[in-house]
Amino acid sequence: VQLEESGGGLVQAGGSLRLSCAASGRSIGTYTMGWFRQAPGKEREFVAAIVWSGRNTHYTDSVKGRFTISRDNAKNTVYLQMTSLKPEDTAVYYCAADPWGRGPERVTLYDYWGQGTQVTVSS
Repeated sequence: VQLEESGGGLVQAGGSLRLSCAASGRSIGTYTMGWFRQAPGKEREFVAAIVWSGRNTHYTDSVKGRFTISRDNAKNTVYLQMTSLKPEDTAVYYCAADPWGRGPERVTLYDYWGQGTQVTVSS
C-alpha cells in the first residue's frame, strides 16, 4: 500500500485546512487508518484514527472538537478536517494504515506510512 498526503500549508491561527490521504496499490477498505504528526524535536504522536467502517473514530485530547477524521472507501482516501488551528498544531502530518485494526493510537502498530505533509500555523 502506498499512501500520499496532500493539503498541508501555511495558515493563520483560527484557520482551517483539510488533509487528504490517497492510497494506492491495494484497497484500504478493511484497514484502520490513522493520522499522526511530528513537530521538530519531538516524537511522532497520534492525532486521530478511524476504523474500516467509519463508525468509530478516536482523537487525541488536544484536537477533540477541532479535528474530524473521515474516509471514503470507494475513493480509497482518508481525510482530516482541521479547524480552529493553533500554532501548537504545527507539524508534519502523516497518514498511516493498520491492516489488522490492532489499536488506533500506537505508532508501532501501523504498517504503512506516507511521506507527510507540512502544516504550519502562524500566530
